[in-house]
Amino acid sequence: MAQMSNAQRVTRAVEAYYDSKDAHAFYLHIWGGEDIHIGLYESATDTIADASRRTVATMADRIVTRLDETHSVLDIGSGFGGAARYLAKRFACHVVCLNISEVENERNRATNRERGVGHLISVRHGDFEHIPAEDASFDLVWSQDAILHSADRERVIAEVSRVLKPGGEFLFTDPLQADDIPPNALRAVYDRIHLDSLASAEFYRATAMRHGLAEISIQLSPHHLLSHYGAVQAQLKARYREMIDVASREYVDRMLVGLQNWVEAAEIGYLDWGILHFQKRCAAARTASADPIS
Repeated sequence: MAQMSNAQRVTRAVEAYYDSKDAHAFYLHIWGGEDIHIGLYESATDTIADASRRTVATMADRIVTRLDETHSVLDIGSGFGGAARYLAKRFACHVVCLNISEVENERNRATNRERGVGHLISVRHGDFEHIPAEDASFDLVWSQDAILHSADRERVIAEVSRVLKPGGEFLFTDPLQADDIPPNALRAVYDRIHLDSLASAEFYRATAMRHGLAEISIQLSPHHLLSHYGAVQAQLKARYREMIDVASREYVDRMLVGLQNWVEAAEIGYLDWGILHFQKRCAAARTASADPIS
């Protein structure tokens, strides 16, 4: 039997984690159950759900292509499918959700049927290092706070570029590590997500360029990461007794420690987060210039 690579081991660990009863309960009841990513906070009274939905709407406003029923979108690491439903309803486009957790996928499919958008959204089980799609299949690839879970992010970007049509867009968010952090400064953060590092904005910029993706914009907003993890931590503390009835006490206690590690690292300035937007070059443009799209 062939030995698994490190990237495959990480993928299997991520799959097992998000398929677990404990994780499912946490993301369903605390993180929102619709959107499980970092939110944009305008005030201290914003709920996690409202801030998270604001991220989706803000990203959708930045799409250059005038999406309609003729366009196809791929959401990699789609979670419970909240963004896919938003895009399908707003633009009437077809969305393919690719996600490693079949537990989340089943909830995604059921919710799509309940909301009347099942005909617009396809949900597929798989990982984003091996996207099950033909070359140049999609007008937009979308992702929110998912690529951090890959141990081979270069391959993820290469796969995104492969499945994008020329002129297609790649719009995503991801927790990032700041540049020039001290060695092992984020070890406690890395250990919780079974990784050795996070990407940086510069990594994504350089990697995207190598794979034929020109930068449209990179907006870094680390304060939203701090606000979000603080809000999730506060919600978990407030609902502690409720949560230990649906998830193990060990998991909840461990999550509280993990969230505190993220909050402390963000407060020091070791963590970053932002909305990153790229566009696939046409073949002629790719060879003619390496300048970002203005």
